[in-house]
Amino acid sequence: MVGSFTRRSAIALGGSALILPSRFAIAQADNRPSITIAVQKIANSNLLDVLREQSNVGERVFFSSLWEGLIGRNWTGNLESVPGLATEWKRIDDKTVELKLRQGVKFHNGDELTADDVAFTFGKERMFGDTQPAAGKTISVDFVVGGGRASKELPAEVPAVARRSWPALLGIQIIDKYTVRFVNGTPDVTMEGRISRYGSEIMNRRAFEEAKTYSDWAMKPVTTGPYRVAEYRPDVSLLLEAHDEYWGGRPPLKSIRFVEVPETASRINGLLSGQYQFACDIPPDQISQIEKNAAFEVQGGTILNHRLTVFDKNHTQLQNPLVRRAMTHAIDRQAIVDSLWAGRTVVPKGLQWPYYGDMFVSDWSVPAFDLKLAKDLVKQSGYKGDPIPYRLLNNYYTNQTATAQILAEMWKEAGLNVEIQVKENWQQILERTPTRAVRDWSNSAPFNDPVSSMVSQHGPNGQQQQAGEWTNAELNQLSVELETSTDRARRKAAFRRMLEIAEREDPAYTVLHQNATFTAKPKALAWKASPAFAMDFRAENWGGRS
Repeated sequence: MVGSFTRRSAIALGGSALILPSRFAIAQADNRPSITIAVQKIANSNLLDVLREQSNVGERVFFSSLWEGLIGRNWTGNLESVPGLATEWKRIDDKTVELKLRQGVKFHNGDELTADDVAFTFGKERMFGDTQPAAGKTISVDFVVGGGRASKELPAEVPAVARRSWPALLGIQIIDKYTVRFVNGTPDVTMEGRISRYGSEIMNRRAFEEAKTYSDWAMKPVTTGPYRVAEYRPDVSLLLEAHDEYWGGRPPLKSIRFVEVPETASRINGLLSGQYQFACDIPPDQISQIEKNAAFEVQGGTILNHRLTVFDKNHTQLQNPLVRRAMTHAIDRQAIVDSLWAGRTVVPKGLQWPYYGDMFVSDWSVPAFDLKLAKDLVKQSGYKGDPIPYRLLNNYYTNQTATAQILAEMWKEAGLNVEIQVKENWQQILERTPTRAVRDWSNSAPFNDPVSSMVSQHGPNGQQQQAGEWTNAELNQLSVELETSTDRARRKAAFRRMLEIAEREDPAYTVLHQNATFTAKPKALAWKASPAFAMDFRAENWGGRS
């Protein structure tokens, strides 16, 4: 018989030490600090679903505070793979990876993580909808702000992004309560990378099933991270509170509050006045001004993300690839890096990163700055001077507006009439109308293979093709080869040819520079910035005030 514990029985213990559950003790006196972080945007979609909010700003609020995957990343190291919700994994064959789940992991609602949650996360109801594994087949979709769903039906963007990440996943095989197998329909040397990528994080099945609508769930997803959603006010703020049953140890902060402060000057002033403990997206020309105050510092640098200019080849003035080629050669990228970034970033070798290892094409380069060639290409194209619209957000990216103004002048020198059109949000940027021609973007590499960027962003189910901006039959065929071949030499040759197509012959985009991100904070706060947009506030990266 299990007896009840009452005040009288407690008194009867006399002088015996009374050991209280840790949660009770925490509730009595929580002296942990709370912090406020000023960001220019919290979420473009106004939702907190990793499959709906695929963005730089989403990465910042999601990782590593809210969402976690089976295979994690070392956010304060070199972003290498580390055990996450899985403690170990192994290859069964070219199409199958087996993972052992970490036992005792608690979701924010108190449920234990099991294989059932993993299988549900990668299932039809939560991820894929009615889509089927089909390599090389594009899913058309438009970007829309908000969920807009009065039911559990997934927004079209969710299965579209899911198939971008997992084009050939057949499903999850449950071996036992703590063992799962990812089973692919085709060979794939990048499966471990896909498991670790942004969008493959695990959610609680019961919480999803109990939510009245998809939007209700996506505003407050139940996950395993060290902090849970307490309050989300779209376009205003996001409050996260400590999840004290976190498997990685008690979180060092009582709460984290992200607030939207679009103006750089307001973020900086709020930091210096003590209103905010962190100010994100600091332009390089403001760093020295902040650090004139000896109590503050700015951390950060280059990250695994490149800034791009993207083309819609369906626009009347851009249908001829000679015009797009001219635009790529009219850009003095180094001048942009020197003038706007104070040399704190670099011009990379196209859409790739050295951490690709032997898949990195080391002798590749972005199109050379050659104004004479640009003018010749414009002349050959027969371009008559009609306006080329350039859709722009006001400094969503650091230095975005200034960069756009410089680009427009460089293109003007080449004989191109590019007109900047400022928009309010990404839905307006991506809207399919005759005025869509040029826009800004950035591309990351969630894992160390070109599949993670070139194919994921520009292949058959990359955002460019899903949004109807650009397509190329040969590149799509090569995308399938890159995703399914196990021959590394053939894969590298395919990737090189894809670079030739997308950056030279039929430009889908042009790379401007490697991205960099800078965060300002008081020197007294012992915290280290990640080489990414992510901000890590777990115990091992927080030393409080020194």
